[in-house]
Amino acid sequence: MAAVFLVTLYEYSPLFYITVVFVCFLVTSGLVLGWFGLGVPVILRNSEETESSTRVLKKRMRQVKNPFGLEIPHPATASVTKGITLTPDCLEDCILTCYWGCSVQKLHEALQKHVYCFRIKTPQALEDALYSEYLYRQQYFIKKNDKEEKYCQLPEDAQVVDFGPVPRSRYPLIALLTLADEEDREIYDIISMVAVIHIPDESYRLSCRILYQYLLLAQGQYHDLKNICYLLASLSDQPFLLYCSSTGEASEETFFFISLYCNTRTRLGVSLAHVFRS
Repeated sequence: MAAVFLVTLYEYSPLFYITVVFVCFLVTSGLVLGWFGLGVPVILRNSEETESSTRVLKKRMRQVKNPFGLEIPHPATASVTKGITLTPDCLEDCILTCYWGCSVQKLHEALQKHVYCFRIKTPQALEDALYSEYLYRQQYFIKKNDKEEKYCQLPEDAQVVDFGPVPRSRYPLIALLTLADEEDREIYDIISMVAVIHIPDESYRLSCRILYQYLLLAQGQYHDLKNICYLLASLSDQPFLLYCSSTGEASEETFFFISLYCNTRTRLGVSLAHVFRS
């Protein structure tokens, strides 16, 4: 019956016959590719499957505590030769480790190692990742909720007055905050914080500030607080309860934390979670 129909159609109009055959070929090819290569065709999916796929893209928000806080109480008096004063504010006993003249390249390689190789949750882990590419190291034990100022300064025999013109190969100062107790590292999702601090010198007079403040997670991600502030501002027209200074520092009250994730089809999604500081 189909053969008779096709013959009749060809006798009526060869061009129309060719068009019909071509369209049938495209539809058949699409169905075959849909079943075997690209998933079930959308036209054949029922509403329940569509709703199920949509639900997969959702990610539940949850609260995440940040145990670390760091401020520069007197930025106007800070310099490479005179040193700098830092004020940590931590929810648990912590260790503040300062690295003078840390290699820019090695630091960013260390952050990648946190993602792909091992977690940076102790000063020794960071130093292993840096391959000791820094000039001087100072360390302080910080008691829970202790806001005592810590003074950091290069020794006189270091003979360092500046770190050269920009672009530089070394950061003036890196401050690492880690949890002192092993048990606390199992409680918090945020296991350490790395602050990149600019200190003015003879070659570069830019005022003292925190350039980057990276939160390192136990799951292997890390996020820059300054970028989080900018991203939140661009995601919505609604005002946020957000306190960030121009240097990217988070205040003691509260800030937002953003985690990026990929679903099964590698489409990027954004999940907002509220991070509380005490």
